[in-house]
Amino acid sequence: MLEGMKVLAAMSGGVDSAVAAARAVEAGHEVVGVHLALSRMPGTLRTGSRGCCTIEDSMDAQRAANKIGIPYYVWDFSERFKADVVDDFIAEYTAGRTPNPCMRCNERIKFAALLEKALDLGFDAVCTGHYASITTDAAGNRELHRAAAWAKDQSYVLGVLTTEQLAHSMFPLGATPSKAEVRAEAAERGFSVATKPDSHDICFIPDGNTSGWLADKVGTATGSIVDRSGAVVGSHEGAHAFTVGQRRGLKLGMPAADGKPRFVLEVRPKENTVVVGPKEALDIAEIAGSRFTWAGLAPEHPELDFDCQVQIRAHADPVDAVARVRPDSAGSPELVITPVTPLNGVAPGQTAVVYVGTRVLGQCTIDRTVAADLAGVGAVDVPASDGAARVGAGA
Repeated sequence: MLEGMKVLAAMSGGVDSAVAAARAVEAGHEVVGVHLALSRMPGTLRTGSRGCCTIEDSMDAQRAANKIGIPYYVWDFSERFKADVVDDFIAEYTAGRTPNPCMRCNERIKFAALLEKALDLGFDAVCTGHYASITTDAAGNRELHRAAAWAKDQSYVLGVLTTEQLAHSMFPLGATPSKAEVRAEAAERGFSVATKPDSHDICFIPDGNTSGWLADKVGTATGSIVDRSGAVVGSHEGAHAFTVGQRRGLKLGMPAADGKPRFVLEVRPKENTVVVGPKEALDIAEIAGSRFTWAGLAPEHPELDFDCQVQIRAHADPVDAVARVRPDSAGSPELVITPVTPLNGVAPGQTAVVYVGTRVLGQCTIDRTVAADLAGVGAVDVPASDGAARVGAGA
């Protein structure tokens, strides 16, 4: 990006965003720091090393901004956060899907609501402490790439960014070789957050007990746990407490015939039923989603097969795959991804990010999956509209 821009630095109160803001100043930009207040009841957000949006974090961000010498503000985004992240999280789980609230927060808060407000106020870009890089090709098109330090790379959670959002995004830490170097730089700058632990887990679930938090929000209701044949093998107190691939906490009353452990294969919220089966039934031969976006230029002919890699979790390894855009059963376009080797334990609601080398090409929210042991034998894909997190058909 050009020097001398007006840049809004999103400051979470952590070491990464503090160093990113300082680097933006040294790059010659006019920088203003802002911390997002995401809850009007700060006690409902995690504190200390486990949080990212508390009063404690706001104070840490202000101290860093004062040290850098930039203006600092706190913006109340609590209503937008509740509607677009917290309520969405509840709705997705209630529908039997497995949401990623950090993806939704990046998509709808940091790079939609925040960027929109920043542009309205005359800023040219939003700067964050994410570990990712933006490059520009010979034609001037911006591309999102992995960070130099793959161990810290955060390009996956930024896969939801659109071409327009990339045009106004800045990631000063993208070329940094390690997090240790960022901490050392923070210490040299005199930032009190230099040794502050990283935030992790879901910020709006104070004690980390996701199933208990969901039970409090949506209630409990006894239902059946069945195997793939439909035989009842146990019971539960709410289907929302289960995710595809889960093994622990099933408390099955009837062991499998082969004595092997069983895993959650499917969640049927309308029936309040959980389907379990063997580990090999979690292998997925195909995933697809109609809610897809491109981060920069789209493939020239997306309807034709193109080679890529797919990543389905923030810390998962990318897997070689073939992708294409094709009509779904209703005629709407969807991104279909076929991994070269089956993926394991994928659930609708998760985000699949597509890479070509280090470049983030785009992403989709997974609507349906096809189990490897059912692919090619008359399996029928499960449509997203039935609200079921199914691994293939007939599970």
